[in-house]
Amino acid sequence: MSTKCAAKTEVYSRVCGFFRPVQQWNKGKKAEFEDRQEYVVEEDRR
Repeated sequence: MSTKCAAKTEVYSRVCGFFRPVQQWNKGKKAEFEDRQEYVVEEDRR
């Protein structure tokens, strides 16, 4: 059985050197945020 939380969450991201809630960004910044790609950096296994 899986449970889901119905509570609204707030997403923060860095813009201009500061972490800000994405919800407070203007349209242009929100669009840029949606276009971002996430990268997984693999651990060095030496």
